[in-house]
Amino acid sequence: MPWAFLGLVAVALVFQLNPAWRGALIYDRSLIQAGEVWRLWTGHFIHFGWPHFVADAGLFLILGRLLERKYPTATRTATVLMPLVISGALYWCDPEMVRYGGLSAVNLGLLLFYAAQGWQRNRWDWFWPGILAIYIGEVILEATRGHGHGGGMIPFDDPTVHVATTAHIAGGLYGLALWSWLLIRNRTKPSAG
Repeated sequence: MPWAFLGLVAVALVFQLNPAWRGALIYDRSLIQAGEVWRLWTGHFIHFGWPHFVADAGLFLILGRLLERKYPTATRTATVLMPLVISGALYWCDPEMVRYGGLSAVNLGLLLFYAAQGWQRNRWDWFWPGILAIYIGEVILEATRGHGHGGGMIPFDDPTVHVATTAHIAGGLYGLALWSWLLIRNRTKPSAG
């Protein structure tokens, strides 16, 4: 069982069941500037409606099941650090993003990490480059058509919220950096014997 991922989804579910908590926990640029830095992490566990929550939490659990047993330290660390990296990218690179919520950028980072691991194991398997191509296509569509147009295929309960392309790019870069770090670390390990 992906216990760390289950625990984080349980936290997100508690937040979803208590809509009043959204205001206290969501990534809100002005409140972060005022010193409420916890929002850099908690904002990722706030969702804009049940369809948004179900899509993000469902993929998060699937990725947890696929990753937590094989890469426990890397993926658990990622669930703590990646939200901060993504929020930092939003804060410094997308000053127009006033509010942000959701696990989609974390999911994309984990998905790219998993796809890169799969492609590394079997360079001839078409599936892994397909996952990478879908990710790149999604980011291109977000940047050209989705930004400012709600949640794309997932309806948000707040019409002022739009897709956060910067967050998705930051999550993807984190996932690829994690894969690169593990690849380098494994290549530099001294062999036994």
